[in-house]
This record gives sequence, structure tokens and C-alpha cells, in this order.
Amino acid sequence: MPPRIETVASFAKGLDVIRSFGADARRQTITDVAGRTGMTRAGARRFLHTLVEAGYARSDGKHFELTARVLELGNAYISGLSELETVRDILQDLTRELGESASAATLDGPDIIYVARSPARHRLMSIGLAVGTRLPAHATSMGQALLAQLSQNEFDRFMKETRLEALTPHTLTSREALRARLAEVRERGFAMVSEELDLGVRSIAMAIPGRPANARLAVNLSAQAARVDAETMVADYLPALKRAAAQIAMGGAAR
Repeated sequence: MPPRIETVASFAKGLDVIRSFGADARRQTITDVAGRTGMTRAGARRFLHTLVEAGYARSDGKHFELTARVLELGNAYISGLSELETVRDILQDLTRELGESASAATLDGPDIIYVARSPARHRLMSIGLAVGTRLPAHATSMGQALLAQLSQNEFDRFMKETRLEALTPHTLTSREALRARLAEVRERGFAMVSEELDLGVRSIAMAIPGRPANARLAVNLSAQAARVDAETMVADYLPALKRAAAQIAMGGAAR
């Protein structure tokens, strides 16, 4: 039997309170936070006032909102990835070459988290994307590229703990369909998602080769599905994406 690992439940709940804030909930009452986290109002009140006292939130007496200090928490991770500046430069090269949005993300449980991004001039997604944005891995090209890299045990854990939510009529929501797709990704070396995350958007992605298991990274290119078909993505965009992935793997030496 593996040794029992000590955890601090209150710390985890505090993180839940921070995560309850977002683009759709920038300002919340105690009742709002309690509802979004499943806490009692008394518990939510204690955590919110602790965040205010520590400088991570502020309040007008009724509503609470996070302060810029929470960026320190994400920066502790981002600054640890010393190659991200190189990744951003390579993504910007892709955008200049093809005129499309390019991104990099890592896998975190059921989601991907954007760690670098080079947006195109034209808006693609109905939701705003930025460094730190979380999206369901099963519905994204980078998520599928990264899921295809998991060991069997890791993938079994993902399938057990993740609800495959339908975000559009094209989203893969059955475990059998997702397994079949990931087998294709492993065979082809890239993932393509057509309107599975957002209607009207097609994207192609691949995992960065040679990455250690605890630092998996993927890059992608996204375009309007009505303007760029799947064949064009493979013929014109995939070669550029492969070059970018190889450059990132070599730390930008090939630029």
C-alpha cells in the first residue's frame, strides 16, 4: 500500500475560491462564491476576507474581485519555463508567415492551459483567448495532441475523471470516439479539430517532440473553417507547424 500523502484541504478550497473568478464572474458576492465552489456562505466569507487581507482580492463591502497580485501565482510557473520567450517568438513567426493565430499550451488534468499565444488580426473564437486560459482538452487540437502522448495509466485516469462535454454538435463526447481519434493522432503525428470547440474554427496541432513527461507542450495554428479546409491545413500549415515544433524542441536554434 502506498504511503498516505498529507494534504491541506483548506488550502485547496482557497484555490477553488480564486478559480471561481473569471471572465464571466469578475466581481462576486459571498453568495456567488459559495454557489460556484459548493462552500457554505460562512466558509466562502472566511476565504474571501483572507484573500483581501493578503492583497489578492479587494472588496467594496459587498462585492469581491481579484487584484493584479494573483498574477504572481501564475508568474511563478511561467517564469520557470525559461524557453517561453523563444516559444512566443516562434509563434509570432508563424503568424507573420501564414496570417493565422498560433498558440502553445500544456496539459493540466482535463484541460489545456495556454502558455503562449500570437493572435492574428482577425478574431476567430467566440471566447477570448490569452495566456492562462483553460479549455477542455478533449475538444481542442492541442489537447488531443497532448492526450495522445499520455501513458496508458495516465490516459485511463483522464478518462475516469473527465466528463466529455459537448461544446458544439461536432464535439467528441464518447470515450470510444475519443480513443479512435487519439489513435489517429499518434499514427499521423498531428491532431486536427474542425468546429469541435467553437463553430467556424478549424485548428491543427502537434506535440513538441522530445519533451519530458512533466513538461509536455503542444503548438497549434487556427483558422476560419469556411476559409481554410482540412486539406489546405495539412498541405500548407502542417509543414510550417512541424518546423516551429522542431525549433522549439531545439530551443530556437534553428531560427
